[in-house]
Amino acid sequence: MLFEFGSNKIPGDIHPIAYYKYDKEPFRFFMGAFPRDNAVSHYPRIFFQDSVRYYRPNINGILTEYSTDHLFLSLWLDWTGRQTTEHHETFFVGFSGKYKPGLFYIQPFFYMFHFAGVKNPVIDEALHDNLVVSVLAGVDLSPVTFFDKLDINAGWVSGFDRARADMTGWFVQPGFLSETRIEYRHIGLFNTFYKGEGQMYYYNDHDNELYWGDPAYRAKTYNRSDFYIQFAAKKSLNIRLIYSLHFMEHSIYHEQVLKLSVNLNDGFNCFR
Repeated sequence: MLFEFGSNKIPGDIHPIAYYKYDKEPFRFFMGAFPRDNAVSHYPRIFFQDSVRYYRPNINGILTEYSTDHLFLSLWLDWTGRQTTEHHETFFVGFSGKYKPGLFYIQPFFYMFHFAGVKNPVIDEALHDNLVVSVLAGVDLSPVTFFDKLDINAGWVSGFDRARADMTGWFVQPGFLSETRIEYRHIGLFNTFYKGEGQMYYYNDHDNELYWGDPAYRAKTYNRSDFYIQFAAKKSLNIRLIYSLHFMEHSIYHEQVLKLSVNLNDGFNCFR
């Protein structure tokens, strides 16, 4: 359940969770309504912005994974909208992977978002396809340094957009994406840098209905630096204070987050 300060909706938005899970190495399989983080928590924000995990916390569909010491593969389907006279028909198909034979790794990401019109529309709307593809190559130096985490990657990312009825073909927005994670004891930095074409070609027409990634990537140059302090990092309790700086279009934006997570599956030992 989501309740926002100032809202007059009590209770707030409710998202039921009910799913089947099969978990036996090296395979894992979900089917039903299950937490979105199981499938996309590792995706860059150009695919999914932070607020998605609060406003659309569940996947309604399937997830299948294959995971070994050196190889990870994930394929998922998320049915996000059933067509009515008020709602668009929408769904995601996504894939991610990681091959890491040693310190170096390669990591692909992909999703396709199908965005159709409403039923019996007053004005016909074009069916939209939005694809985002990224391939990152990186090195994880954590095992050979005194840092708890030291991970750097860089690579290619591109958005693809088309409106089928308009017969315009694909609009392609390629760019360079880099991520850096540094953590020592309870202090860390996560930095993301993007340089390329502005993403989300049809944003002015359909904004966050069509695009679930961070709108900051509409800029041609964007850097985000997250500085954080980890006050608790356990399975049952996680507390993190984050101070973010966003550098975009000759401006600096500030953001502060205090995040507390409690995992009830591990009992209430954290409160004793």
